[in-house]
Amino acid sequence: MSDLLLVRHGETEWSAGGRHTGRTDVPLTARGAEEAVSLAPFFHDQQPALVLTSPLRRAVATAELAGLTGGVTDPDLCEWDYGGYEGVTTAEIRRSAPDWSLWTDGVPPGDAAHPGESAAQVGARADRALARIAPALRADGGNVVIVAHGHFLRVLTARYLGLRPADGRLFLLRTGTVSVLSTEHGLPVIAGWNTRP
Repeated sequence: MSDLLLVRHGETEWSAGGRHTGRTDVPLTARGAEEAVSLAPFFHDQQPALVLTSPLRRAVATAELAGLTGGVTDPDLCEWDYGGYEGVTTAEIRRSAPDWSLWTDGVPPGDAAHPGESAAQVGARADRALARIAPALRADGGNVVIVAHGHFLRVLTARYLGLRPADGRLFLLRTGTVSVLSTEHGLPVIAGWNTRP
């Protein structure tokens, strides 16, 4: 069985500032572009069977700068929709809700462009993406690469491992990194996490 490689996009101004960046389509910073370029050696000798990216430009640009060509955008790979907390930091949220956690408390609805999602809804999108790539992983014709976003990839990892979507809270994921989901004796495992070449 092939491995599933997860790439979190490079730094953006909002990720650097700790702002919840769901559907707002912010570009990479200069540092974020450098992070993406630094991933190219990791993929230099690889010929992935499939490359999927979130349609948001920070993910698409990261894939291109990392040398991942031929990527197909998939709307299910978008970041968590933070609703009324889009663009807001955790510190700002905790001024009025001191014990707030995205994983257990969710987000309030926002405007029409940011209605918000629960962990279960993000998990459903991750499950759909995993179901679509399962044949490529089983075919063992090369690894599958997903270039997407921090919270979404954490939920996807939890679902790959058979955990609840909210268990994605256990997997801190840095910008501009590659993580590897694999199998051992037929069981799903994490083979690498937050790596950089």
